Amino acid sequence: MSDNELGMFLRIRREAVTPADVGLPTGPRRRTPGLRRAELATLAGVSVEYLTRLEQGRDRHPSAPVLAALAGALRLTASERIHLHRLSKGAGGGFNCMGDATPSRAVRPTVRALLDRLEPAPAVLLNRLSEILAWTAGYERLARPIGLLDGSPPNLARFVFADERARIAYLDWDRVADEQVATLKQGPFLADRHIAMLAHELTVTAGAAFTGRVDTLPGLPASSGVTRLFHPGTGELRLAYETLDLPADDDLRLIVHLPADDATSAALDRLSGRRPGALRAVSG
Repeated sequence: MSDNELGMFLRIRREAVTPADVGLPTGPRRRTPGLRRAELATLAGVSVEYLTRLEQGRDRHPSAPVLAALAGALRLTASERIHLHRLSKGAGGGFNCMGDATPSRAVRPTVRALLDRLEPAPAVLLNRLSEILAWTAGYERLARPIGLLDGSPPNLARFVFADERARIAYLDWDRVADEQVATLKQGPFLADRHIAMLAHELTVTAGAAFTGRVDTLPGLPASSGVTRLFHPGTGELRLAYETLDLPADDDLRLIVHLPADDATSAALDRLSGRRPGALRAVSG
């Protein structure tokens, strides 16, 4: 696995921006996906040679103005800009905003009370290792039958990559796998020894299914979306999810699922034994 996360992120984002996005002509003979290095360098006001060094990892300490110029030229969102600055801070290997802090496994009473208030919605609390620390009864009804809550503690990333049941449970397994890798890479990644240990474990157990994503995905998982889940008791479910980050001291994220269509709403009501309409479907 490469440690050049900054260079990878710049290259992937450059290839995702089309010439039309920035007012450049495309031309019939264009072969490069997205922007050429020379085009991005011109837009950002840096030399092609310097941009090449950044992408190749031969220079890992761009100044704040250079980062701002690149972010503007690449049309990065606010979260992508934050991610870019984090990558630049951690590029030398000596900086880790988490220090050597052990991943949080404590859940404050008020957070547990919040989970209780979310019933009957399937909701789950995870730390930065994707360890599952607490969940609602609604989530247990979904996760227990597919094997997701096996393990002590259960781990979502480990289940997705190392448990063959995950490919049956997640009907869009490739997308879910992408999201799990992006989540692990959202912070300092291999500079965090706890995440590095999990990454090395998944390298052994999952092989290219994991390492191929590590080498191509820039991080930044989607905070919302729809997951298609096959449940042995109900069949296919379409679950809209929202991810909420708790304060930094908690270092936890809360994922809440809601039915994305009427069929899933009815299925969740049957699983919970509640009256129809207890969980109403949400749309885009």
